[in-house]
Formats: sequence, C-alpha cells, structure tokens
Amino acid sequence: MEANGKGNGSGKRRQFTSEQKAEAVKRHLQGKEEVSAVCQDLGIAPNQFYRWQQELFDHAAAAFEVKKRGPKRKSPETEMAHRVEALEKRIAHKDEVIAEVAEECVALKKKLGRS
Repeated sequence: MEANGKGNGSGKRRQFTSEQKAEAVKRHLQGKEEVSAVCQDLGIAPNQFYRWQQELFDHAAAAFEVKKRGPKRKSPETEMAHRVEALEKRIAHKDEVIAEVAEECVALKKKLGRS
C-alpha cells in the first residue's frame, strides 16, 4: 500500500485515500497484523492509525444503510402513476355505487307510483 507522497523530508504532508486508510485498518482487524507493523509500512504514527480506525467505526452504520434489504424505493414518477391508478379505481367503484343507488331510487319511485 503506497501513500500519494514520499517521506523525503520535503515538509509535504502525505495524503492517503479513503481506500488506503480502510485497507490499513482492515490489515490490523482482519489480518491480525500488529498496529506497529502497519504504521511502519505506511510511515505513519500509531495515533494516526487509531484516528483512522475511530473514523471507520464512527461511520460504520453508513455501510449498512446502502445495503438495506427489502423493496427498492420507487421513483417519484412510478409512485405517482401507482397513486393515479389507485385513485382511478376508487372513482370507478364510487361510480358503480352511485349507479346502483340511482337504480334503486328509480325502482322505489315506480313502486310507490311516482314517476
């Protein structure tokens, strides 16, 4: 694993990518590599390593948010189309009920002798 800069004493701070930091912590946690060995390999102080590890732990929940199981979220257009479809079905059902009630009303008027 290489840093994006060389430790040549030029006074420039080396920059490590997120992937490099995660890999360093992973080497210790999963590979059971000593922190001192990881730090020596990367040319960093142990306190830097422990900051990376803490940052990883602090943001660990985000990794699981991405992988949520269950139905995927529908696009707003798809949700709107489903809502329109449901409302159209409700309107059609109401129209049927109104037609039945009107039919019963006409039949009752005829039975009572009113036209």
